[in-house]
Amino acid sequence: MGELGQYLPMVLIFVVAYFFMIRPQMKRQKDEKKFSAELKRGDRIITKSGLHGKVVDLNDKDSSCVLETMAGKLKFDRSAISMEMSAKLNAPEKK
Repeated sequence: MGELGQYLPMVLIFVVAYFFMIRPQMKRQKDEKKFSAELKRGDRIITKSGLHGKVVDLNDKDSSCVLETMAGKLKFDRSAISMEMSAKLNAPEKK
């Protein structure tokens, strides 16, 4: 019991770190990958840098998309699109 008790705090620290840090990060990455795969033409999105636009074209070869903005059309990597900000943009307004 003495040697097992010696390693118990380290095991507990790892378990807490897994459930509060590693597991949520893995879930977030999975959700972002799913969001990126489900993008379609006409979706209104916001990039991680804050650029608003509408998806005009999707390219599966290099996982990029063309966005239409007020400044014109711009090509972005799908990973540059923010899942959280786009969800807020497309959420129904509360009254």
